[in-house]
Amino acid sequence: MAVREVESIGIGPAPDVPEQSGGILRTILRYPVLPVLVLGVLLIIGIFAPWLEPNDPIKQNLRARNAPPSWHAPDWYAERPKLEERFLLGADHVGRDILSRLIQGTRVSLIVVSVSMSTGLIVGTLLGLIGGWFGGMTDEVIMRMVDVWAAVPFLLVALVVAVVLGSSLPIMMALLALLAWSGFVRNVRAEVLTLKERDYVKLAQVAGASTRRILLRHIVPGITNTMVVIATLNVGGLILAEATLSFLGAGIPGPRATWGLMINEGRLYLSEAWWITVFPGTAIFLVVMSLNFLGDWLRDYLDPRLRQL
Repeated sequence: MAVREVESIGIGPAPDVPEQSGGILRTILRYPVLPVLVLGVLLIIGIFAPWLEPNDPIKQNLRARNAPPSWHAPDWYAERPKLEERFLLGADHVGRDILSRLIQGTRVSLIVVSVSMSTGLIVGTLLGLIGGWFGGMTDEVIMRMVDVWAAVPFLLVALVVAVVLGSSLPIMMALLALLAWSGFVRNVRAEVLTLKERDYVKLAQVAGASTRRILLRHIVPGITNTMVVIATLNVGGLILAEATLSFLGAGIPGPRATWGLMINEGRLYLSEAWWITVFPGTAIFLVVMSLNFLGDWLRDYLDPRLRQL
């Protein structure tokens, strides 16, 4: 049938269906685009915090006490012409800029979590390697240490340490490192018990390779994926733990801003100044959710058996 005849009966060539929207949706579903975007913004804010803060995060201005966000209540600022500052996310109960304190809290959270997770990863991985490779009494002692530590109420220990030694940034890092190390030991040990029975490891032993060389060249590369996934999933828990300790008064003391401390300071003003608590709470939610999504994606991506797309 000719093209002119087809058009005469109302049947034209099939229109081109745009596949751009479907491709974007598939990309978002297949790759952690949104979590990486959120974490990338968090990383940039944490690195360049001193240059991104619109105001001094510890400067108090009682005229701006519980000032609402500038976009939420412009009439409030119009009624106070002597107040020169305009707070994008509002001000807290002593007139400190919420946005500046959020940015400073991002930097503090990144420093604390990075140091604590790195320490916990190194210690937990070493203990898992030693226990899984040597076995016997060494493995028994290490695993019983993990069992004992898992039974200890972490919040109680943290509160006691804060009361006895005081609250400070190094103490917070040490407490979170103690929380992080045990999560690596069991999983790394299980991987090592499997890998050390592989043929290439047995051949390396027959060839006379040292224990150090076998662990570094043959065992550690096999557990790297597990370490990355565990670290990614545990970072969210560490951020929540830091926020919880700061909320309870056992974290980093003021006037330095942390997200948990901001929530604690704003809980008494929820009825009149919800922004003091809502914005840091939203930041915690977005970061922890993004880290969990990224950890789930890494687990599926690094294990072909779990891939769905």
